[in-house]
Amino acid sequence: MIRQATIDDIPRIAEIEVIGCRYAYSNIVSEEILYRDTIVQNRIKNYENWLKDKIFSIYVYEDENKIIKSMMGIGKTFDEDISDSFELHFIYVEAFYCRNGIGKVMLDFFEQKGIELGYKEFVIWVLEENQIGRKFYEKNNYHIEGSTKIFQRYGKKEIRYIKKIL
Repeated sequence: MIRQATIDDIPRIAEIEVIGCRYAYSNIVSEEILYRDTIVQNRIKNYENWLKDKIFSIYVYEDENKIIKSMMGIGKTFDEDISDSFELHFIYVEAFYCRNGIGKVMLDFFEQKGIELGYKEFVIWVLEENQIGRKFYEKNNYHIEGSTKIFQRYGKKEIRYIKKIL
C-alpha cells in the first residue's frame, strides 16, 4: 500500500534513503560522503523540514505488516524551462527489497498522481553514472532529454529524463 508519509515515518524514511544511497551509489560516490556525511541523523532534519514546509508530497510504500519498504518525494518540478512538468524528486527502495516490483509500483503511483493533477510531462533527474536507475527508467519509457546539472551533495552530474503522456 502506498500512503502519504507522516512525521512518525521520518526516521524510517531517512534510514531507507541512507541505505539506498550506499547501495546504489557505492561505485559512484566516495565512501567519505556515503559513510560520514550521509547519515540518518542528518537526513531526518531535511525530511522534517520538507514535510513541514510541504516542499514535496512524500509517500511511503508499506506492506501488510506496516513495514515501510520504500519512499518517494513528488511534486511540481523546480526546472524553470519545463515548469508545467511533474517531478519524481527522489525515490528509494530498501536495498533488501529491490528487484521485487516495489519501484515499479511507486513509479506508476507517481505518474497516476501527476495525471490526476493534470500533468502530461514527467521528469526524473538521475546521476549519470547510476546505470541501475537509468535502465529502470528507460525500461519504463523515460528518455534522456539532454539537460544536465551537478548534484551538489555528491558533486556528480545528473541527466534529465522525460516521459510525455498524451
